[in-house]
Amino acid sequence: MVTFWVSIIILLVGYSLYGAFVEKVFAPQEKRPTPAVRLNDGVDYVPMDWKRDFLIQLLNIAGLGPIFGAIQGALWGPVAFIWIVLGGIFAGAVHDYLVGMLSVRNDGANLPTIVGNYLGPRMKQFVNIFTVIVLILVGTVFMTGPAQLLAKLTPTHLTYTFWLGVILAYYFLATILPVDKIIGRIYPFFGAVLIIMAVGIVGGIMIEGYHIPELTLANLHPQGAPLWPLLFITIACGAISGFHATQSPIIARCLENERYGRRVFYGAMIAESIIALIWAAAAMTFFGSTGGLANGLKGLGGPAGVVNQASFTLLGAVGGVLAILGVVVLPVTSGDTAFRAARLTIAEFLNLKQGPIINRYKIAVPIFAVGFILSQIDFTIVWRYFAWSNQTLAMIALWTAAVYLARQRSFHWVATIPAIFMTAVSITYILQAPEGLHLATTISYPVGLAAAVLALLAFLWRVYSRQAVPGATKPQKL
Repeated sequence: MVTFWVSIIILLVGYSLYGAFVEKVFAPQEKRPTPAVRLNDGVDYVPMDWKRDFLIQLLNIAGLGPIFGAIQGALWGPVAFIWIVLGGIFAGAVHDYLVGMLSVRNDGANLPTIVGNYLGPRMKQFVNIFTVIVLILVGTVFMTGPAQLLAKLTPTHLTYTFWLGVILAYYFLATILPVDKIIGRIYPFFGAVLIIMAVGIVGGIMIEGYHIPELTLANLHPQGAPLWPLLFITIACGAISGFHATQSPIIARCLENERYGRRVFYGAMIAESIIALIWAAAAMTFFGSTGGLANGLKGLGGPAGVVNQASFTLLGAVGGVLAILGVVVLPVTSGDTAFRAARLTIAEFLNLKQGPIINRYKIAVPIFAVGFILSQIDFTIVWRYFAWSNQTLAMIALWTAAVYLARQRSFHWVATIPAIFMTAVSITYILQAPEGLHLATTISYPVGLAAAVLALLAFLWRVYSRQAVPGATKPQKL
């Protein structure tokens, strides 16, 4: 129990201290008009209070990852707490803050445009395609998952197909309507449900007398799966997730003042890390051991079954229903903005203004047609690649932020160090994973490390060789 509460405290202190340091490195300017103010179009660029921005950002980034990923990551034991805490403070929150603020500084640009501005046009085109594919996959899976959960909670005549249609209709409206009409109004309520769920689970653990295991560096995975790099891929949204880089620009277009950036972007990631900690602790605790958790995952049909049983056991019938609804809320509130972000990314690529509603239809209708078709396909194999592509996207976003900071003569290492780490994670994983090249660790480990070193050398050459060119203009602070 001590480890759990110390982890929570460290996350909060990390927000106060390291978050303030990262903010100082980026140097937000209070008097600089934000895109929400300068480009207010009443659709995507809409100034909103930072508290609403925070709740929307939290729900945008907190899909099923901080719950399902944390439950799966708990198989390695309390060592998962270390990754959630350190990853959240030094990687995930830094990633989300810097991408969000870079979007603010680039007129609310989406990730591909931001990447293109600092890593070049070729990388922009790659990230454009990569991002849209990831967003449509996320939106589709976050459409089918909650439909299945709702079908289990409701009378039999309200089938999976019925709920899929309801969610699809909601997603379409959330994608084409102004951001403050649906998302800005109902997300605060959803946020309250999410917070109640997390607090309820912690309270249930304490009241029922469960013992949260204390920290050990041992690998307790029942099947002996290696910590490196699997843990760092399995627990993504609770520590660092590239999907967040596609979501932060949505709120970057609603931020009233740059001084609120840390509260919204860095703060939402820390809040998500706390949610991941809670569910990792609950998974380790409820089943008594990692072996018991493995049996629970197998016998209950995966993380959804674990959430269902733990929620009803710890919180009773009413509390259990609320907890399950909280789990439904998470993918729904990430799926809708995934499709919205896909619309904005495609519109930016096509240079198609989104003020006229007909232009929104031109993009949204084909996107949802593809999403509906994909919802009829088994995603088991395809979804395995998402875990890797998610962290690869985070790696690209961090290198982009590092280049920006280096050009500004700022302390770029706040982004460079986690970028190096995530490069090693991403490359090592795809080399040894069954859905990748399936190479032995004797090959994947040194090659992954070498790739990280080469990425660092390429970054240093790109940044400092340009600064050394005679007559070159030195980068100036914005």
